[in-house]
Amino acid sequence: MKKKHVYLMPGMAASPKIFELLKLPTNISVNYLSWVPPLKSESLSSYTLRMSELIKVKNPVLIGVSLGGIIVQEISKIIKCEKIIIISSIKSNSELPVSMKMFKHTKIHKLLPLKWIEDIENLALFVFGNKIKVRVGLYKKYLSVRDPEYLKWAINVLVNWNQDYVLKSLIHIHGNEDNIFPINTIKKPVIKIAGSHAIILTKANWFNDNLPKLISN
Repeated sequence: MKKKHVYLMPGMAASPKIFELLKLPTNISVNYLSWVPPLKSESLSSYTLRMSELIKVKNPVLIGVSLGGIIVQEISKIIKCEKIIIISSIKSNSELPVSMKMFKHTKIHKLLPLKWIEDIENLALFVFGNKIKVRVGLYKKYLSVRDPEYLKWAINVLVNWNQDYVLKSLIHIHGNEDNIFPINTIKKPVIKIAGSHAIILTKANWFNDNLPKLISN
């Protein structure tokens, strides 16, 4: 059987360790993408062009979590992909919550003090959502990208994403208690499962049971 080549992109500020609980079968070749530092005032298209150069196989399956879901969608516009799977993410800018849409129009996010990034608990709550507060210590190891300049760039990319349509060959998996991208802002098609924004960690058994079929079918 021909192997499927899968590339996994973590969410904002996170390392590929967020995928450590995934146990995919041997007919799936797993490759991990990591955040690279953005250049000063770098556009999303420029950044994703650089990221696409890290993908060494033809027609891969791309899987992205949260902001990583936006990144893999943008990469798929540069290279041909068999399939895109996004987790705890959005398919278009219409799925952004109202607060983030306001950021885009008011630019208030550019005025936010980012000293709180030095507090790992605040960063964990921002990245994974408030459902993980009691387990914040467990999540410290997953947050390896803490540079304030990167975070400002990432937030700006998120709130200004201009995609207004849904890509073909896209599968969207979303937690019904996600408080970063609330389920009531998410449009069909979507696979809803029980869980928060951190389902890639908290619902690993579901992904181990279902992701191989979603990748291969």
